[in-house]
Amino acid sequence: MKTEVVSSTHSSAQVPLPHAQAPRTAGETIRAIVRVTSGNFLEQFDFFLFGFYASQISHVFFPTGNNFTSLMLTFATFGAGFLMRPLGAVILGTYIDKVGRRKGLIVTLSLMATGTVTITFIPGYEHIGLFAPALVLIGRLIQGFSAGAELGGVSVYLSELAAPGRKGLYASWQSASQQVSIMVAALLGFVINLTMDPTTIAQWGWRVPFLVGCLIIPLIFILRRKMQESPEFAARAHQPRPTLSQSAATLVGNWQIMVAGTALVAMTTAAFYMITVYTPTFGKELDLSTSDSLMVTLLVAISNFIWLPIGGMLSDRFGRKVVLLGTTALAIITCYGVLSFLAASPSFMRMLCVLLWISLLYGLYNGAMIPALAELMPQKVRVAGFSIAYSLATAIFGGFTPEISTALIHFSGDRGSPGLWVSFAALCAMLATLWFYRPKAVESRAKTANAP
Repeated sequence: MKTEVVSSTHSSAQVPLPHAQAPRTAGETIRAIVRVTSGNFLEQFDFFLFGFYASQISHVFFPTGNNFTSLMLTFATFGAGFLMRPLGAVILGTYIDKVGRRKGLIVTLSLMATGTVTITFIPGYEHIGLFAPALVLIGRLIQGFSAGAELGGVSVYLSELAAPGRKGLYASWQSASQQVSIMVAALLGFVINLTMDPTTIAQWGWRVPFLVGCLIIPLIFILRRKMQESPEFAARAHQPRPTLSQSAATLVGNWQIMVAGTALVAMTTAAFYMITVYTPTFGKELDLSTSDSLMVTLLVAISNFIWLPIGGMLSDRFGRKVVLLGTTALAIITCYGVLSFLAASPSFMRMLCVLLWISLLYGLYNGAMIPALAELMPQKVRVAGFSIAYSLATAIFGGFTPEISTALIHFSGDRGSPGLWVSFAALCAMLATLWFYRPKAVESRAKTANAP
């Protein structure tokens, strides 16, 4: 396994950092976590809404005359944003590693807000023709570019903020904050579904939750501007900072870590998009009502919120490897079976029980995976390295989960087949875990950490 290749002799302009200080009380810690995770809320809020209202969006922006084709084009546009994540991970991740977590995360939030506003106010195809789908695609690409470094920046910040022995618990709040956004989005969708008829929702009602997201953007900016720099990054204030070319060289030099890191994230991203973004569409495939699907999504988000910090704490207590291997093994064995059980006789209770089971596996796994990935990245490019691995996994396994699931059902006729996709992602994650925690790799990381 290779280590960092960034030269320590390179001179770079020093960037003034705001005063950094580790939180001293529980209240200060909570405020610091809320400030940094607020941007995650906006990102996942918009992503979930795009997936949930995929059917309505497909008719407004992609009116092909064929429901399957329109839906696939919508999910392709949804997935296209994830293809921009690796680029954002390298460029914005390097920027965050250079100028600091606080300043860099304000930039990612600005880009995310731009994409959200663009998608919210674009007129439909019937008004501006091909400009409509083109602008939606541009909005998604901007969001994807921003999200490429947002998750990595937040995760690394929380890991650097954590007290010794509590990195798992602290880092888990990155994903937990996303669950809050899904709760709010699902609740808004549930209310809209009760108060508007389907025709109104299809015409303009689907835009209302997106507008709510636009209205909270100023509050999120206020919260994030009050962030302090992470103490660990501030302590390295006088060390050389990597340039874009140096970060790229480091990432290429550590290509095995990047590939394994991508595989490590595979289960997280495939399972997450299966039980949140894809759930409403899956509910329609199973002939369940929109209200039932939204209620299941809301309860699943609550479940995720509970299990994520528990997974982080368990990994702090028993080690990352134990939690990662246990949850991936259960996912490989059970995911196809439980989704086939649901598809055989669809009902609200069956869907709830099945997705809560996958939620348990996702929550425990991701709670351990986030701090593990942060620990495994080369220090000088920690945000860029984390972000590129996470972004590639999201682009390959997560962003296209709705489209792949839709295609699997369409071409196989097996409504439980999306479970095979999640099981495959879990197998990739298990192999990556075994590679990262093989004795030789653990010994190499220990020597690097203890080096002067």
